[in-house]
Amino acid sequence: MHSPEQAREWAIKGVNAHENGDIPGAIKAWQTSVALDPSDATTVNNLALLLKQQNHFRDAANLLEQGVEAAPDVAQLHYNLAVISELYLLDLDKALAHYQRYRALTADEDKLVAGWIADLERRLQ
Repeated sequence: MHSPEQAREWAIKGVNAHENGDIPGAIKAWQTSVALDPSDATTVNNLALLLKQQNHFRDAANLLEQGVEAAPDVAQLHYNLAVISELYLLDLDKALAHYQRYRALTADEDKLVAGWIADLERRLQ
């Protein structure tokens, strides 16, 4: 089901709930929004970060993977998937691949990410 208009309404409800400290309400609204429009990278990213905050690392990573499929050129999705994969799921191969994709998508040379990539490459040898 792809309904961008309804998805936007749910995304706004999620933002409002989050701003009011209603974490379960924000999660529910953003899940509904993503179900209606999985290509909305901002809402996917917001929901994934909120799930990460709630220690739902696997759910956050799965959501980011879906987001990457729907919007493969959104650098921030790759970045957050890389961070969660490396630090919380200990999936270093996946982390490396998504850090590299993030770096390829961003014009500026992120020295911090470049260092993480070099570190992962050393660890994976």
